[in-house]
Amino acid sequence: MQFQQLLYFVAVAETRHFTRAAEQVHVSQPSLSQQIRALEKELGAELFSRARGNIALTDAGEALLPLARRILADADTARIEVQELAQLRRGRVRLGATPSLCTGLLPDVLRAFHDRHPGIQLLIEEGGSHDLVRELARGALDLALVVLPLPPGSPALTSVELFHEDLVVVSAAAEPAPGGGGRVHIRDLREAPLVMFRHGYDLRELTVAACRAEGFEPVFTVEGGEMDAVLGFVRAGLGIAVVPSMVAARAGRDLRVTPLARPGLRRTIALAHRSDVDPPRAARELQRVLLGIGTGQTASVSASE
Repeated sequence: MQFQQLLYFVAVAETRHFTRAAEQVHVSQPSLSQQIRALEKELGAELFSRARGNIALTDAGEALLPLARRILADADTARIEVQELAQLRRGRVRLGATPSLCTGLLPDVLRAFHDRHPGIQLLIEEGGSHDLVRELARGALDLALVVLPLPPGSPALTSVELFHEDLVVVSAAAEPAPGGGGRVHIRDLREAPLVMFRHGYDLRELTVAACRAEGFEPVFTVEGGEMDAVLGFVRAGLGIAVVPSMVAARAGRDLRVTPLARPGLRRTIALAHRSDVDPPRAARELQRVLLGIGTGQTASVSASE
């Protein structure tokens, strides 16, 4: 049974005339009649009675008509939905990102993408790079913004560097400036009370590793928070924190931002997806936007040397 045959059958059933039906579907009348006969032969039953030039549906034709209409309607719906997806009028993107990137980078990027493609649903999952890599591997995400290098034993992922970002120190504006008001050296953190992120946070691992490289273990006054909580604890005067420069730029006047002295701390942000699966069309469009944003981000998120 062919789609075209059902289309011809419905046209004859609605017009009750082979010639008018052929005109309606833009084929010759002999071709339409031939296809109807082929359909009847395949089904093993006549669909029309043709007594004295009058065309009427047989019992088999009456039974087939609602089914044929439903099949044609479903096919038309499928065509429209596929066209809408292809033209980015509909779709879904599942994007993972670290909390700092959700706070610092994504609001403006997603707003621009949404303005361009308002029919695309955006599903955002926050997590550390390790968690996001696992979610990519199991197919729960289309794309993820992660911090390089990827953890050892990561699944096969394709990643593209977007930009490098300097880390800075934030402290309560009402408290004395760390490092005497100039740039902060990592060694200055030896006696400083630190507000620290939870385990599994990329920023925690980077900061602790830098302190250990200077020969000391950092002292935490509060630990275990996400980005918003850490900034809130710093505002309350509980300690200082090392955060990305993009986040610090949005932190507000009640926080003081102090750069780290050379060589400082810097992280590399990349966009990753599974190597064995191409992202959906909508995800590829967001990927294109992020890659374009990334090209222009390096200078803007790097602290002055």
